[in-house]
Amino acid sequence: MELTILKAKIHTVKVTEANVEYNGSITIDADLLDAAGIKKYEQVYINNAISGSRIMTYVLPGTRGSGEVCMNGGAALHAKVGDTVHILSFVQLSPEEADTYQPTLVFTEGENKIKSIEKYDY
Repeated sequence: MELTILKAKIHTVKVTEANVEYNGSITIDADLLDAAGIKKYEQVYINNAISGSRIMTYVLPGTRGSGEVCMNGGAALHAKVGDTVHILSFVQLSPEEADTYQPTLVFTEGENKIKSIEKYDY
């Protein structure tokens, strides 16, 4: 048996662009992805703190240091520029692995710049 456990969360970023003409996905500043340990094409959930919308898509790396968080394609219908979103990724672990696993939290400030990187320790 495997459990689905939170792997990483990029907490409270602002959507900088919404491009419905693109084929899909979310483009995220590569610095934020590296900090969270999220890989190119990885599945993520996007929770919109303004509208309550929750969607699943995949990640494309954006320009490093740009602060970009661009909703692409159908995802752009679930968030508009300026909305606050949380980006979450998950991992499959055995119950034994899950007992000691600590997800990564990336907190941001200002123009989606990294404020701190922490591990959940509950």
